[in-house]
Amino acid sequence: MAVGEQNGSHQNGESNGNGTADSHIRYIPLSYSSADSDASARRLVLAIRPEWDDDTSSLEFVRFTDGITNTLLKAVNKRPGLSKEEVDNEAILLRAYGHGTDLIIDRHRETQNHELLMRHGLAPELLARFENGMMYRFIQGAVTHPEDLRKPAIYKAVARRLAQWHAAVPCISGRTGHSRKNSRTDAAYVLPTNSLGDAEFQHAIDNAAPGKPPPNVWTVMQKWIFALPTETEAQRTRQAELQKELTLLVAELSQRPGLGVNALVFAHCDLLSGNVIVLPPKSSSQQVTNSEKAATDVTFIDYEYATPSPAAFDIANHFAEWGGFDCDFSVLPTRAQRREFIADYIRSYFSMLPENQKPAAAVDKAAEAEGLFTEVDHFRGVPGFYWGIWALIQATISQIDFDYASYAETRLGEYWAWRAEVNGDRKASGKVAPLREARWAQEE
Repeated sequence: MAVGEQNGSHQNGESNGNGTADSHIRYIPLSYSSADSDASARRLVLAIRPEWDDDTSSLEFVRFTDGITNTLLKAVNKRPGLSKEEVDNEAILLRAYGHGTDLIIDRHRETQNHELLMRHGLAPELLARFENGMMYRFIQGAVTHPEDLRKPAIYKAVARRLAQWHAAVPCISGRTGHSRKNSRTDAAYVLPTNSLGDAEFQHAIDNAAPGKPPPNVWTVMQKWIFALPTETEAQRTRQAELQKELTLLVAELSQRPGLGVNALVFAHCDLLSGNVIVLPPKSSSQQVTNSEKAATDVTFIDYEYATPSPAAFDIANHFAEWGGFDCDFSVLPTRAQRREFIADYIRSYFSMLPENQKPAAAVDKAAEAEGLFTEVDHFRGVPGFYWGIWALIQATISQIDFDYASYAETRLGEYWAWRAEVNGDRKASGKVAPLREARWAQEE
């Protein structure tokens, strides 16, 4: 969640022909240090903006704290005579990766994602990579908060932008990036698969969902389960339990019909409020209609978890973020809100498909929206499983002051509540539906 590989030699270098697998982004052999934040950030920024190191420059850093894994700094040069807008036009965002997150995130893949999105006009210019992060152009706009996601103007804008991602951006195939070494101890993973060679280990990850080209959300979850700590009997038992559940989820959901080639779309997979930016209104000098001027537009940042996924998972994952890191289940979208979001999404999706992918016959958008509504309902428990595994790993590697262990139990609790609801265990036991499930079933 918006909080490695350091060169282009990473194993994940394959492509389906729709996007490049080789990065041409400048690499700076320096690193950011939280212990020497200002000085290390200054060295990095001046490496790409040497002209900022003169008597007229006033380089400052603004720290953003919306994420819980990465350090994000905004570098601004407040030279005399420049307006705030002019300063922001030149501003640079520096993102340093959280400690140990290469265990979870394929950084080479992240660079590919960013470059792919740049080519489709959906990401800011990526200026450079460095040893433990990247720098890119600042996007002017307002970062949203969880309560903003629940405003109709904003959630409709999110629906339209997400539809554009899913319709226009191709999925790049390749191996699921991973590190066979455990960065916590620099020892081999203690796994049921610990006797496998590298090729067999890679195969076990990439074939988590048979028939689905890797990487995808299923292979990512498999990689994460393999990366879980297993030092104690309790940890090994939990890993086995989660592996069993992933196998069950794959059997139940991975082969369901959906949008995109192989029922996969290029998904963000981390669409929390801190990654949604409300763009400034269009100026009167632009050639736009009055309705376009009035419309709210958003864009998305941070693509480290982006991977091919069922569209229903990406949407369900975004809906879960309406409650923020506090997991306030009482404000999750009702059935009416979800229908409104999905109706806007479907209208945008089919209008933004490339010409060679548009259906030959007229699309029944009402039927498509109803079908996707049902699919999102099927996937509503998966985000809790996904982020629950992630948080169990973060609890052992992160140096950030956040209670990952409690967060893991809350998110996994979402999954178990969903599982009890769909298999009938909750009803059979006579228990009242938990708040999250009750809110999800609420009409208005």
